[in-house]
Amino acid sequence: MIFTWNTPARDGKDGSEEMLLAFDRGRPVRVLVCPAWFDEANKLRRFTVEVMRRLDSAGIDSLLPDLPGCNESMVPLAEQTLEGWRSTMAAAAGALRATHVLAIRAGALVAPEGLPGWHYAAQSGPKLLRGMIRARTIAAREAGIFETSEDLMAQGRAAGLVLGGWSIGGAMFAALESAEPALGPGQSDIAQSTVGGPGPWLRAEPGEDAGQAGRLAALIDESVGNPAP
Repeated sequence: MIFTWNTPARDGKDGSEEMLLAFDRGRPVRVLVCPAWFDEANKLRRFTVEVMRRLDSAGIDSLLPDLPGCNESMVPLAEQTLEGWRSTMAAAAGALRATHVLAIRAGALVAPEGLPGWHYAAQSGPKLLRGMIRARTIAAREAGIFETSEDLMAQGRAAGLVLGGWSIGGAMFAALESAEPALGPGQSDIAQSTVGGPGPWLRAEPGEDAGQAGRLAALIDESVGNPAP
């Protein structure tokens, strides 16, 4: 269930060994999971794994690779770029023989366009940044520190910024300001209203909803017309 995989060399730098959570039984349908990012990654991790468990029960393999700079990664997050993460996910799709992609929230910004699949409650780069900037200004105000969104945005573009404990480099920050999720051929949106209930990323603490996880997995299972295991 816990494996590793090697990212390709890029920009003159060696690839890195990253963790991989997988329900891999060599079945015909293999779903690459592009996870939510940053604070939402923490809140949605259990939910994501519960969806993967249900896909496994339905006879579908699922593969969740860590992005470089996240979780147990040994490479610095501040050095990562949006284009680099896109290339990494495309490489993961090939290395892991994925047939479909499930992109969750901001994961839709790096979903390989060449795979059919689904964007679940896709989030744009500007909305991601706005939420994290807002959280930082609120925390600063409570600590008696005055920061403006405009100043923080300028700082982020110029030299990067730490938001919610995440060191986002300048190149990544600037790219996120205009990054919008785009559906590739054979890909479709799954809105939160289709799954039902409030978005799990809105919780104050990490958690999961068995009903929501089951409904999302069922939508995927129905979409691929997977025969019963």
